Amino acid sequence: MASAPLDPEESRRLRALVRGDRDAAAKALAELPLEAQVGLVCEAPVAHRAAILAALPAPDQVIPALPEAELCFTVKAVGLADAGWILEHATPEQVVASVDLDAWSGYQLDVPTLSEWITAIASTEQASLLRAVRALDPELTVLFLKTTIDVVQKPAGDDDWMPPEGGQTLEGQFYFQPKNEDDDAAAVVTLLRTLFEQDYWTYFRMMQGVIWELDSDAEEWAQRWRSGRLEDLGFPPWDEAMRIYRFIAPQDRERLDEDASPLEVSPWSLPIWLPRLPDTAGAEHRIFRAFGELSDEERRAGFYAFTALANRVAVADRMPLSDSESTPRAIEKAARFASEGLAHVAARTGLADADVLRRATLERLFAVGANLDPESARP
Repeated sequence: MASAPLDPEESRRLRALVRGDRDAAAKALAELPLEAQVGLVCEAPVAHRAAILAALPAPDQVIPALPEAELCFTVKAVGLADAGWILEHATPEQVVASVDLDAWSGYQLDVPTLSEWITAIASTEQASLLRAVRALDPELTVLFLKTTIDVVQKPAGDDDWMPPEGGQTLEGQFYFQPKNEDDDAAAVVTLLRTLFEQDYWTYFRMMQGVIWELDSDAEEWAQRWRSGRLEDLGFPPWDEAMRIYRFIAPQDRERLDEDASPLEVSPWSLPIWLPRLPDTAGAEHRIFRAFGELSDEERRAGFYAFTALANRVAVADRMPLSDSESTPRAIEKAARFASEGLAHVAARTGLADADVLRRATLERLFAVGANLDPESARP
């Protein structure tokens, strides 16, 4: 969502009102348009967001409008065990993106974190639970169940067959029991019962998957689906992101591509709340001041180009994508080394900063800056 944020002073006043006078805060927040309410939530420290959401007149309208990563940051700040009331109103896209961002470490699935997300989803009402589970990759649900329960299917035509001791069944065919006696299977039972009652085909698919699917195959397919979705959100695969640290020979660092169109960048839906780049006039980093010299159209393209660069930094440096602190860290590093590359190219070519931006991609400028100071730039 791209919009002008609230005035910082007004944002601070409203946050203080939420902390001090909930009734007055609710009245003031009700006067804000939806976009401003979303901005107020996203620009607040993550620890304060739950209180703001609770004070909103219609959190069920604001929560689905949060960018995907901001929803993830907010839920993690609340704690997954207590975030059911937020996930109740989350869209399937928000839930899937949150799991993509939080339940993986590099290319490795973080099964305990995945279990926390699905357990939290299972605490929501039946309709939202069903929406979320249908949206998640079935491989992830199967992997969650495989780590939680054992499942056996009654053999056809074997009248002497006895179900496992302590096994539960919903339909007399599949019997399941917790892998560990001490495990709380309430979330699993809720999930399975909802699927059995509302979507029997998915229920059947999940139970068969627990019995027959290999963990490695399920995780490989889930990783493939995740990679494609992350690319849609602007996060490339790690090996592609690492191109920003490629070696550039000293004699080639000021080279410009005469045929390049670095400011022809198509916008996309950002997963974070980033309505604008930092103010350009007094910005610390040279790259932001250079943006201020561009036309409005060029500056909008530069906004998305810079966001794409910051995403590459986050992926290449293996920053946790579900951590709200990763975004400002990636932005700061992208700005620092792109500024150093810009200064070098401008000095060697004699071009104005804005003209350099028109003839060199931000990714290349970052790579030049990283080559100038490799020790500091190293991920």
